[in-house]
Amino acid sequence: MSAAPQNQQKTYQAHPDGEILTRRDGEVFLIGLNRPAKLNGFTPKMLRELAAAYTAFEADAAARVAVLYAEGPHFTAGLDLPKVAPLMGDRNLLVEPGQIDPCNNVPPFRTKPVVAAVQGITYTIGIELMLAADIVVAASDCRFSQLEVKRGIMATGGATIRMVERAGWGNAMRYLLTGDEFDVATALRLGFVQEVTEPGGQFNEALRMARRIAAQGPLAVSATLRNARLAAEDGPAAAVADFHPTQQRLMASEDVKEGVASFVEKRAAMFKGR
Repeated sequence: MSAAPQNQQKTYQAHPDGEILTRRDGEVFLIGLNRPAKLNGFTPKMLRELAAAYTAFEADAAARVAVLYAEGPHFTAGLDLPKVAPLMGDRNLLVEPGQIDPCNNVPPFRTKPVVAAVQGITYTIGIELMLAADIVVAASDCRFSQLEVKRGIMATGGATIRMVERAGWGNAMRYLLTGDEFDVATALRLGFVQEVTEPGGQFNEALRMARRIAAQGPLAVSATLRNARLAAEDGPAAAVADFHPTQQRLMASEDVKEGVASFVEKRAAMFKGR
């Protein structure tokens, strides 16, 4: 399978309300937003399909990491308000009970990492999805805005939490309360993105990073995610208390034996996730 995303091949659109594309490339699970004619504006159909895609990724034992990307020149202009607004009071707008929340706000939480590749217009839920991912690769042409206040609503996908966590109160409020647009240099400075590429290069760089993650011990990757979340939610002491029991479980795994053997034999490890 080619490393190129769908948006560098033949873009297709099977439904006027868009769709979420999924496919697996080896151990990498690809999740694509596909409504480029409408700047990938999210419809209720796309929101439901995105939750289903994240849930499928979590359930796929052969998938170790996901890449979230978008077809066309823009990641997303946000929610298609005329279609979504009538449902915005619905608690299950983004995710049904038992599904994985793409915004990573409510349990059950995913246990495997997501790398987001963003480009062009990346507004509202686009920012929230990328902040809910674990690593973000952004094209240099990105234009960001958390502009809900301009529509008389509040961001409810996690921006009020993660923008403050990453950038601090004042920096977060600077953009949350004005809805002002900001560029990729600002996003990098504030910790919202981790890598910047030339336009068009964001997907391949995200895929390369995902493959590097997939080559590591999957049990250790999952444990690292879990412990970091524990620290963020319950504080450092809770994470420290989890160090010993988690390391004990890992030390009893076949992956640790393989990791030690690969070190001794000076070769790349071949982890099985058990």
